[in-house]
Amino acid sequence: MSTPSDDDFQTPPPTAPIDDTPTVSCSRCGNEWDLAYELDELQLGNQSVEQFALDHHRHTGHFPDDVKPWVVSCRRCPDGEQFLSEGPARRWARTHARHTRHDVAIEHADEQHIVTAE
Repeated sequence: MSTPSDDDFQTPPPTAPIDDTPTVSCSRCGNEWDLAYELDELQLGNQSVEQFALDHHRHTGHFPDDVKPWVVSCRRCPDGEQFLSEGPARRWARTHARHTRHDVAIEHADEQHIVTAE
């Protein structure tokens, strides 16, 4: 084993900070946003993109680019919701079908699935 030299204990020079703040764009609005506010102020972490997309939809009536919601709608009554992930959409559909005995449609992109009342 070699004897350590002074070079072995020097700290490496600092590197430029990495800017890995996610961005979201909307071609309908013609804007792009970085999610620093959602990350730093709201401390949403991994849910920052999802929360921004939901807020954008709430305020504009449409989702940002590349966001395809899971749409669940009852086939007998006016109930329905939109979700950005599959799990909550399927849970809502199963729960609604179970409690009301109504069939519920789940749509995502070009796919459709029906949850039937048990």
